[in-house]
Amino acid sequence: MSDLIVVGFKGEHTADQVLNKLQALQKEYLIDLEDSCVVVRDEGGKVHLKQSLNLTSVGARTGGIQGAMWGTFIGLLFLNPLIGMVAGAALGAGSGALAGRLSDYGINDDFIRSVGSTIEPGSSAVFVLVRSVTADRVLPELQSFEGKVLRTSLSNEQEARLQQALQGVKPAGQA
Repeated sequence: MSDLIVVGFKGEHTADQVLNKLQALQKEYLIDLEDSCVVVRDEGGKVHLKQSLNLTSVGARTGGIQGAMWGTFIGLLFLNPLIGMVAGAALGAGSGALAGRLSDYGINDDFIRSVGSTIEPGSSAVFVLVRSVTADRVLPELQSFEGKVLRTSLSNEQEARLQQALQGVKPAGQA
């Protein structure tokens, strides 16, 4: 089961930097991200979402490839594979883009927008859906960004430890 973690930051670009760091740590197999998103609330108060996975382009690309393949095959049956490939690719890309646009994977966009509207203007937040994490290796990498936990699906104890780690505070009883 994945855990949702939302951390807010001062500055409009800080959440982008944190997500880049998390993606680098994912390449080192220290964290496994199922989904992630950055929300920026500009000085005017407008909320901007930056999805890490653009489902529309993924759908268009996949649909275009599959459509070209099937179009070529059907075109061969009618002795005109080039027209079949072009028509199949166009139809496949269009239907794939539509399917990608209509699907919502991972973190709900309405939830992201509602939490994003609560952060201060000129700040940002990162939303991550984490499958697994090596916390003792990942959290020290994130301390310099001085984040504040906004929402989580973690237990109260885990959330408190996360907030302390982000602020660089050692838990009670540790030297």
